[in-house]
Amino acid sequence: MSILKPVVTQLEAYNNRDIDGFMANFHEDCVCEDGDGKMLLQGWEAMHISYKNMFENSPNLHCNLVSRTVVGNYVLDEERVTGRAGNDGESHVIAIYKVVDEMIVHVRFLR
Repeated sequence: MSILKPVVTQLEAYNNRDIDGFMANFHEDCVCEDGDGKMLLQGWEAMHISYKNMFENSPNLHCNLVSRTVVGNYVLDEERVTGRAGNDGESHVIAIYKVVDEMIVHVRFLR
């Protein structure tokens, strides 16, 4: 369960737009990349700023978990995201979380 705990908790906080609860699951040196490995966000502070802004500007934000797979210390979530500011439709996303010591240290988003 320790691999799943931060992934489950951050998704719950995401859907509640709870920035403190969300960020409590990420390591201070966490990295977010796109599917090609391009750096999107690096470090806790950059993530905090970006997600706080998104939460504040997206009152209807919601992520529906379609499926979840655990492989070693990776959790792969298939997600459907709606209500994000600037996006009127639904986004289909695969999020790959690397978990070390019950903290998310790396995320790769396939869109």
